[in-house]
Amino acid sequence: MKKILTLLVDKIVHKKDMMKQVILVRTDLGMGTGKIAAQAAHASVEAVLASDMKDVRKWMGEGMKKVVLKVKSESELMKHATLARDAGLIVSLIVDAGWTEIKAGTKTSVAIGPAWEKDIDEVTGKLGLL
Repeated sequence: MKKILTLLVDKIVHKKDMMKQVILVRTDLGMGTGKIAAQAAHASVEAVLASDMKDVRKWMGEGMKKVVLKVKSESELMKHATLARDAGLIVSLIVDAGWTEIKAGTKTSVAIGPAWEKDIDEVTGKLGLL
């Protein structure tokens, strides 16, 4: 256990080859905080289920880093989803069922990864935190 913690601290302090997941959430929909949390959770789980388990285990061993970023429109959400897919990253697009705050069929969020941090940053590195 001590060896695992030492390796984890070394990775975090030196940021060597770390993995993360990024979740993009639309800010133009006026979703409440609970709705945002639910949409981000849907995206995260779906992306993990679509990922290679070897990558998931590595990401979990590093603390499951997740970063939630904002996009201002459906077109911006889809632009980054396409860029991520084109880069060979796992992408999970969430389309709302319309049971609560927003209309059915609305694209609300996208999860990218877990994948290498540097690869995700090439796609989402200029977006701001939610």
